[in-house]
Amino acid sequence: MRQLPPLSALRAFDAAARLGSVTRAAEELGRTHGAVSRQIRSLQDHLGAPLFDKAGAGLRLNAQGLALHAVVAEALDRLEQGWRRVRDEARGPSVHVACSATFATRWLAPRLAGFYAAHPEVRVRLSMTSAREMRDEGADLVIAWDWRGFPAADQARAIPLAPVAFGPVCAPAYPMDAVLGREIAVPSRIAHDHTSSAWDQWAAATGRAVTGASELSFPHTHLCIEAAITGLGVALVERRLIAAELADGRLRAPCGFAEFPQGLVAIPSGERPMTASARQFVDWLTGALVTA
Repeated sequence: MRQLPPLSALRAFDAAARLGSVTRAAEELGRTHGAVSRQIRSLQDHLGAPLFDKAGAGLRLNAQGLALHAVVAEALDRLEQGWRRVRDEARGPSVHVACSATFATRWLAPRLAGFYAAHPEVRVRLSMTSAREMRDEGADLVIAWDWRGFPAADQARAIPLAPVAFGPVCAPAYPMDAVLGREIAVPSRIAHDHTSSAWDQWAAATGRAVTGASELSFPHTHLCIEAAITGLGVALVERRLIAAELADGRLRAPCGFAEFPQGLVAIPSGERPMTASARQFVDWLTGALVTA
């Protein structure tokens, strides 16, 4: 017999710990303030020790609370992921794919009709997230190019999909000339918050460097692209993501595009065997990327 406190009390504790407030926890859970307070008191009674200290009008986890929340948060995350997986499987074959929001919206989603045409029985669920958060989505597959910083076990499971090629892009009238030599100075360089090594990788691949008198940084590639289109600076972008802008002249690539050595990969979950649906998606995606 498991000796655990009620799940409702653990959920109330988790919400209060994350939000730092019983009131906000009650709002998130759809319960009254009094009900959440009673659940937290019940949990503390089971433990025989307090879990929070007062912090002004809010709450702050004490040492016992921090230790318990680390366990509870991980358990609830795994429970949620497992529930979604079983629910999805019960509804029929499916594949949960995590990738960057820019890749999903600019390249993948417009082509999903091709996958559905080949596999109408399989449902695709997308998690669009930043590169920093992708490994925590509980997905069947994580699609990434900047994956060399992932844990060794993830890297060992990586399935190559296609090469990636990056190039500096800017608005047509932006002052950037490809013939300036090895060092290319521009008024402003645009960087990505979570893949800041991209400019260094481009320099290593080409033997050239773009330096900016100033630098702008954004958390999503889409924002970097939009900033370049409006003339705010020079962004470094994978060629597939800006094919339309290059074709219609909203962006230009004075230096062309250089392949990065690691390429785009699919990383299957390490918690369970790769499903048939996931394999079908990988095979389709590989073919679609090659023809893009």
